[in-house]
Order: sequence, then C-alpha cells, then structure tokens
Amino acid sequence: MRADPMTRHYWLLPAMSLLAVLLATPVQAALDIENWTSDDGLDVYLVQSRTLPMVDLQLTFDAGSARDGEHPGLASLTSNLLSEGAAGLDADELARRFEDVGARFSTGSGRDSASVSLRSLNDPETLSPAVEALTLAVSEPSFPEASVERERRRMLLSLRNSRRNPGSVAREAFWEALYGDHPYARNPGGTEESLEAIGRTELDAFFEQYYVLENATLAIVGDVSRAEAEAIADHLGGSLRRGDAPEPMPQPEPTERAGETIHIPFATAQSHVMMGQIGYARSDEDHFALYVGNHLLGGSGLSSRLVDEMREERGLSYSVGSLFQPMTQPGPFLVSTQIRSDRTEEALSVLRETLTSLREDGPSEEERDRSVRNITGGFPLQFDSNRSMLAYVGVIGFHGLPLDYLDAFPARVEAVGVDDIRDALQRRLAPDKFVTVIVGPKDEEGEEPEELERPEEPKDTD
Repeated sequence: MRADPMTRHYWLLPAMSLLAVLLATPVQAALDIENWTSDDGLDVYLVQSRTLPMVDLQLTFDAGSARDGEHPGLASLTSNLLSEGAAGLDADELARRFEDVGARFSTGSGRDSASVSLRSLNDPETLSPAVEALTLAVSEPSFPEASVERERRRMLLSLRNSRRNPGSVAREAFWEALYGDHPYARNPGGTEESLEAIGRTELDAFFEQYYVLENATLAIVGDVSRAEAEAIADHLGGSLRRGDAPEPMPQPEPTERAGETIHIPFATAQSHVMMGQIGYARSDEDHFALYVGNHLLGGSGLSSRLVDEMREERGLSYSVGSLFQPMTQPGPFLVSTQIRSDRTEEALSVLRETLTSLREDGPSEEERDRSVRNITGGFPLQFDSNRSMLAYVGVIGFHGLPLDYLDAFPARVEAVGVDDIRDALQRRLAPDKFVTVIVGPKDEEGEEPEELERPEEPKDTD
C-alpha cells in the first residue's frame, strides 16, 4: 500500500518511544553489523552508532551503467532524476519535504550500482517524514519532461567538458580498450547520440526493471535501535515495486587490444598515461595479498615504489599511483600518471620496470612491514563518521561480503607475507599484456602535432 504523498506518517513513533532508553548505551569497539531480511524480502544491514543523534541510510540497487543496454547514460540519467519530483510533487515540493526537517537526500550511480541516500536527525518527527519523502522518490518518481531535458543538457555539457580534459579522454579510452564489448566499457555518462534518444519510455522501463525490491539492499548506520531500523526497512520494503533480480553480469575477457599502446594526440603540456589490465572481482580470495602489494607499489601516496622511482629519483612525474578496482565482475588494475612529454618513453620504461621488478622479486620484508603498518594504523580512521561507515556497510551488503569483513580486515592484512604478495602478483598481473593509453603530444620534444586529432564535440543543445 502506498502512502498518501500529502500526509506525513509518524509510523516510527511507537518503536522509537518503546526503546528510547536504549539510546544511551555506549559505543562498541567493534563494528557490529546486523543483517536480516524484512518480511517483504528487503536485505538489511545495520550498524548502531551512538556518537551523534543522526541516522544515515542508503538503498543500493544493481542499476549502474553496466545495465544501460542499448542506451548509454540511461542509468545515470535515471538516478539523477529521482530528486526531480514524485507522486504528484514537483522537484521543489519534494526538496522542501527534506528541507523542512533538515534532512539531506542524494543519489549516485556508477558502473555496478546506483544508490539513494538519506541523512536525518534521529528524532521521529524528523526521521519519519524524511524517510517518507525518500520512499516517494524511489517508488513513484515522475520524470517530468522539463527536468529530463534540463538533466540531458547538463549531461551533454559534462560530456563536452570531459573531451577537453586529457585525463578524462585517457580514462574513457582506457576502459573502452580494456573491456571491448563488455558492459563495463561504456562511459557511464553516455554519448551524445544515446542521450538525445532517451525519453520517458526508456526511463520508465529502466526504473521499473531495476529499482525493485528484489534488486535492493538497505544499509542503516546511526543512533537507532534494531526495532527502529526494522520499522524503516518494513516501510521501505513494503513501498518498493516488486520485480526480478537481473541476471549476473558476464565475465569480462581480455580484448584484442591487450598489449597495445594507444596514443591520442592532444594539445597539453604533459602526457596523461593510463596502463593496466583486467584485475579481479570484489570477492576474490587474492584480495588481501593484491591490496598490500598494490599499496607498496603505488597505492600509498608518497611512500610507494612508483613515487620513489618516478618522482624522487628521476623527476619524471609529480603525481603517480596504482589501483586495483574490484567490482562485481573483475574490475581494472591501472597505473596512472602525468608525464613530462619530452621524456615519455623514459617514463614508460621506468613504470614497466618498477612493476616488473616487484612482480618478479616481490617486496622486501621492510617494505611489507611498512605497508602493513600503514594500512592497519590508518584503518580506524576510515570509520570517523557515520557516513564513512555507511559507505563500507553498503559495499558489504551489495557484494555479499562476510559481516565480520571489517573487523577481520587488520588481521587479514597482517597475515599477508612477502611470498603471498609475489605469488599473487605473478599469477594475476601480466605487464606484457597491459593496455597503455597516452593522451598528449606525440613527439619527444613535447610539441603539439601539426594536425591534432580532437574528438568531435557534441552539438550545443542550449
């Protein structure tokens, strides 16, 4: 049964009044994640945090750009429009529902998922209407034509601006070359042609297929009891549309461009470089060995091998780093940097030699120990706010990770040895198969080529 959009329901008051005495319990040292399935079938993850009288919640759907199908940009456009009106309320009226109680509502989307988030005071006269407004946005969005056109123009402008940014050009070319025909290859922001073709029919169909109960997980972090969280979950679960969970994403395979170097001429003072390969999925058993290995390679900022070799020893780059980006299916491993264009070949050689050396010989015990201390020492700082905890709990729920994943994280990191790192890097990385994308001047003098190949810009839709 759907709620009357013009009436505020204080359906949380009984649960909150009965258990108000529990709000004074001390903060637990461990991050205790509770998990259950609501009567309607909504998967719920709860962390009770008493530090502030706030509640943060996030509904996550398997509705990222990998689900765009024949309409690149559809997932992003749908997500962006959820705040533009619902259940007879226009965008301003819906926004006032949140503003009147001091709540914050936001949406987001990526390749794997889309989410809606809410932050509110835990007082029932604030939280109940805030959750009710969120419920309307995720159950009865209206996708008004004026808002669709305005958001379409904004996304087209963003595409135009990204094509003037060498880093954005490199990033899009890297994903396309690495993933080929796989859904991960598509730009979440779409293309001019696809954005122009998306209308209410496509938006309604995408929403009705993917924003359904069977495709959702709910994470709640804050000053609420289990009973209060159950009340929120029951209300949301009973309001979401029913449907089917989508088929799992296909496994990506290396493309014919593996091992290729792609040079995109661009008038810029530095060359932007991205190189890498398909990495691993979020649930992979090699995660911790690869995480620690990447940390000392280029994931730890100024104390990494890549920074030492590229910046400190040779002055080739001011910024360089590496990353494994695990996703539902194997995400990329990538090394990214901006290089002095007159020393491009030297810099590429140093990048490859540094990675190959670590892969073949492994790290020293000192490097391993320093990286482990760095990771575990800074780990508690990852939970310095409800919002940061919510992000982690949302990932655990969406990817189905163990409930003790965060509590066990330091011990799992400390258990990684030098041999574990070397073995994992040798099995999982093949530098000779890396895709390398260079965006910048083509000659070694760093000068602009006579005929600069620029991507065609989208037409002005203003």
